[in-house]
Amino acid sequence: MDLSLPGGGVGEFVSSLRAETGITPAPVGEIIQDATLVTDATDFTLWSLFARADWVVKSVMIGLIGASIWSWAIMFDKWWRLSSVRRKADNFETTFWSGRSLDDLYQDLGSRPNHPMSALFASAMREWKRSSDAGPNHFAGVKERVDRVMSVTLNKEMVSLETNLLFLATVGSIAPFVGLFGTVWGIMNSFQSIAISRDTNLAVVAPGIAEALFATALGLLAAIPAVIAYNKFSSEIGRFGSRLEGFADEFSAIVSRQLDDRR
Repeated sequence: MDLSLPGGGVGEFVSSLRAETGITPAPVGEIIQDATLVTDATDFTLWSLFARADWVVKSVMIGLIGASIWSWAIMFDKWWRLSSVRRKADNFETTFWSGRSLDDLYQDLGSRPNHPMSALFASAMREWKRSSDAGPNHFAGVKERVDRVMSVTLNKEMVSLETNLLFLATVGSIAPFVGLFGTVWGIMNSFQSIAISRDTNLAVVAPGIAEALFATALGLLAAIPAVIAYNKFSSEIGRFGSRLEGFADEFSAIVSRQLDDRR
């Protein structure tokens, strides 16, 4: 078959091709449109994967991205706060054991201590001074009251330090399952596309599977840092809590010696 263009140009060539083969060439516009659709279906950038997903998978992705962002905000806040309280506790203990008068140290702290250890000291000194100002008759049971006040203050400070840790634990435990839900939903969409098109071509199946795997990746991206951060901060807060308990025991011993000296 001679495929050279006749003298009449493209129109006669198309007519000749139709007459000889019985095949009608597709319009150029349809060819360009089909090529564009194929290009869009094979675009696997992160934005394209999100844009092609249906509203269920998009909701899963947005939720996981939001949880990840909030988790990172909590991580930076915890890191900064724990670093700050450890540094302030070091400075306070240095001053506390320097031989300086406890009354002077209490006056310097004022009514608003700015870290857990100073709050523990201030609450104990407040109870001690209240009993001292009331006279010798109120010394009975003062050690127990000081211990009780320090215990309450310690619990409050630990609750404050542990704020938002539960969110990290929750994200770490459920984010992979939320991502898995998006994966299952995306695969269901892929099966529906196969059923509608009656074509198992990879170009039909791949976009839905890619969207599904993207949801799984986002779930892992949210969960893994959250689990690591939760374990790290829980351990550090536990160690700092033990340090506060040790300080409370030492201060209780000081109060006991003061009471013995006044008897």
